[in-house]
Amino acid sequence: MLGLPANLMSHNVLLFPELEKYLRESRATGVFPSQKIQEFIQSGRIRASEPITDIQIQPSSLDLRLGPIAYRVRASFLPGKFSTVEEKVRDFGMTEIDLTQGAVFEKYCTYIVPLMEELLLPEDISGKANPKSTTGRLDIFTRLITDYGTGFEQVSEGYRGKLFIEVMPRTFSIRLQTGMRLNQLRFVRGNPLPLREEFTLGRLHHQEPLAYAADDRPAESEFRGGLPISLDLAGSADMTIVGYKAKSHAPLVDLSKINYYEPDEFWEPITSTRRIILNPGDFYILISKEKVSIPPHLTGVMMAIDPTMGEFRIHYAGFFDPGFGYGLEQGKGTRAVLEVRSHDVPFVIEDGQTVGRLEYERLMEPPDKIYGAGIGSSYQAQGLSLSKQFKRR
Repeated sequence: MLGLPANLMSHNVLLFPELEKYLRESRATGVFPSQKIQEFIQSGRIRASEPITDIQIQPSSLDLRLGPIAYRVRASFLPGKFSTVEEKVRDFGMTEIDLTQGAVFEKYCTYIVPLMEELLLPEDISGKANPKSTTGRLDIFTRLITDYGTGFEQVSEGYRGKLFIEVMPRTFSIRLQTGMRLNQLRFVRGNPLPLREEFTLGRLHHQEPLAYAADDRPAESEFRGGLPISLDLAGSADMTIVGYKAKSHAPLVDLSKINYYEPDEFWEPITSTRRIILNPGDFYILISKEKVSIPPHLTGVMMAIDPTMGEFRIHYAGFFDPGFGYGLEQGKGTRAVLEVRSHDVPFVIEDGQTVGRLEYERLMEPPDKIYGAGIGSSYQAQGLSLSKQFKRR
């Protein structure tokens, strides 16, 4: 039905024939799928100081790698229209750090790292970046910067040049090294609008559910501006721990160590409750009530909460790849793990409270790989999961 491999095709007949062309056609605008990213690598539009590996190419994004050096800087900055990142580093840099053998980034300190990848984009192609899921779950604040850039996490149309990442650990000091992947970049042709219309999303949800409730029935949601995401603080008989609060003086986290650290050294569990008072400056890992399913022809991005709804922020890692929570053998959909931090004042959040919105974006065409165990994805079918450095319970 969607131009996908046979094992991913829906067995249902389209209930709304007018959607068929929308779902099938290769579009002139939209987010690049994995095969288009591969084409740009092969043509030299994306190049790097070390060969780009297949594991970097995600269903709708490219993982970016840390280069061999980093710079401790006095403050965060944007280059602006008339400056390169390296010129700003000369103004605000404090010390140069060798990453080839690994180095420690102290929490609350700001670092700039030149990335291995560089771009030679056509005039109609732009990019947008986000932290990877593991980065967000460790509360490592990262932002992509480009030469002459006037905004974080943005690559302007037709950009030709180097890429840099700003890194500030906010909860744990971390050890990292050359080649590690902290953020990812999506490529976009043209200026496609997110799918926000309740009519279109409602029909897509009716055809192939975009979200499920705890009992695996399609969620009853109003898709006004996207899918509302709410908190699960009540839990269930099978899920009595509903969140984690990071400890203030925890040990260092070496990002190279997988399934290694005991969670109790770093996290305080939060058990089933009606409400939590967020303490300003503290970092929380919580979970959504909704179980998300991203069909292979769409991709998702979690939007920060409307500031009129609360003084807090969720989900630093906002990209949801095609196939996230889709086509699982056991259960339906995957819960969203939410990274939560209160701003300035204590703030009460309650079970079932809406805290964010998942927007959907069109791919130019279905990707040749989708999110899941088949490509080594870490968080498919996750429950309340800490980052992969911590032992699973």
